[in-house]
Amino acid sequence: MTVVNQSTYAAGFACLVGRPNAGKSTLTNALVGQKVAITSSKPQTTRHTIRGIVTTEASQLVLVDTPGLHKPRTLLGERLNDVVRATLLEVDVIGFCLPSDQRIGPGDAYIARELVEIQQSKRRPVVAIATKTDRVDRQRLAEHLIAIDQLGSWDAIVPCSAVDGSQVQEVAQVLCSYLPSSPGPLYPAGVLTDEPEAVMIAELVREAALEGVRDELPHSLAVVVEEMVPRAGRSEDNPLLDVRVNVFVERSSQKAIIIGRGGSRLREVGTTARQSIEALLGQRVYLDLHVKIAKDWQRDPKQLQRLGF
Repeated sequence: MTVVNQSTYAAGFACLVGRPNAGKSTLTNALVGQKVAITSSKPQTTRHTIRGIVTTEASQLVLVDTPGLHKPRTLLGERLNDVVRATLLEVDVIGFCLPSDQRIGPGDAYIARELVEIQQSKRRPVVAIATKTDRVDRQRLAEHLIAIDQLGSWDAIVPCSAVDGSQVQEVAQVLCSYLPSSPGPLYPAGVLTDEPEAVMIAELVREAALEGVRDELPHSLAVVVEEMVPRAGRSEDNPLLDVRVNVFVERSSQKAIIIGRGGSRLREVGTTARQSIEALLGQRVYLDLHVKIAKDWQRDPKQLQRLGF
């Protein structure tokens, strides 16, 4: 049980931003201490703003994990960028994630310019976070921190590794230091996310489907939970939840990739996703997966709306 000292309590929202695959989702999960955002080696994995909630005796940090800012090639890409920009204006502090194993590039500079403008015009503090420090040696990390410092006048710079846990608590403490005072937590103690279960289940299925596929597929994959109903006739001590999920791709060739030879890959995706869903819900699940084609859905406003974007 978390005991709140209301006289000194701080609570508010922080947004983690960065180019695609900068380690934002992995850091969110590390800060929360549990998986609330899907991760993948593929860029543009995150499609929704997932809130992870970190509650201590002195503060509550509500983390908003956004899609990576990028140069959009589709209507979906434009909408994802709009989500990020809108979120930046609503939070109390911004965490700018820059992976240590990659050189500062044009994408980082593009985001930095936007953040500097928000920092100055909206008085939003920006903390630069050097992620993935476990992948580099000390000299490379020092060079990376210098390059980050030269990008802008950040309120703080913190190196960390979400994989081995190095400096993760320091990141939390620095972000919390910029939160406003509050009479108490914004969410009840013990709540780790406010994301609906159906959205989290869809994300877990998409994460499983993304593993080990060609580069073209992540952007073309959308997942919708069609139905979640308890299996009729089951006893209270042995419940089973029937979950029906549609996986949408844009072309028949992509459908073949997801299904695999003789349905082998789809069965693998289903097993992986089901295990994650059961861990999330704390009960047995029967997962019914269907792969469907929604031709060029990333460029079709009507289909984007139907798929939740």
